[in-house]
Amino acid sequence: MRVTPRYRRVVLKASGEALMGDQGFGIDVSVVDRIAADIAEARALGVEVGVVIGGGNIFRGVAVASKGGDRVTGDHMGMLATVINSLALRTSLVKIGVDAVVLSAVAMPELCESFSQRQAMSYMNQGKVVLFAGGTGNPFFTTDSAAALRAAEIGADGLFKGTQVDGVYSADPRKDSNAVRYEHITHDQVMREGLGIMDTAAIALARENHIPIIVFSIHEEGGFGAILKGSGRCTMVDDGAATEPAKP
Repeated sequence: MRVTPRYRRVVLKASGEALMGDQGFGIDVSVVDRIAADIAEARALGVEVGVVIGGGNIFRGVAVASKGGDRVTGDHMGMLATVINSLALRTSLVKIGVDAVVLSAVAMPELCESFSQRQAMSYMNQGKVVLFAGGTGNPFFTTDSAAALRAAEIGADGLFKGTQVDGVYSADPRKDSNAVRYEHITHDQVMREGLGIMDTAAIALARENHIPIIVFSIHEEGGFGAILKGSGRCTMVDDGAATEPAKP
């Protein structure tokens, strides 16, 4: 029996660090292939998928600024890292028969097409997975903000934030054994409590456009598809009434 997905069009935000796997740097192709397979499952359900990947596995612009360098140059370098990651994911998607295209906010026509909202919508209507590279194209904005911006531009009804843990916690559960997990929380509460799942600009943009943020573990194979089908483990961040955190 065919399952009707809970979402029609989504943006998946994955951290660059997730692509490293057990490596300390760079891209683990087996991890990229697994993420591509999860995206392929979503497409098989009929969900239109856009993707934003960070660049932290290769370079982080704030690292330059923290050592006295120029933040703008550092952020430009980070944008290039996101293009590298997007090209890698596109390669894995095409390898398994999923049509995908990279649209960059920074023009580099020899490598990929430049982003425009009209072109992105056209490709998504054709059933292609669209990889949004280059962040917002501006320094001082994170790829989280880019994901929220692209989600708003394409009319996504869900922003999936793939993280290192399986939802939103009151503290980092990897460091604090007393951290408790939320099943449901509001955009406002995330900002008020400084929970740090995404930067404030991204949360505010999602709130203003009434886009729910679904926080889940990017490392759980099949987790993306399970949530799309109405199950899976995640935390929902939206405009509704928040619940008290649940024990892990």
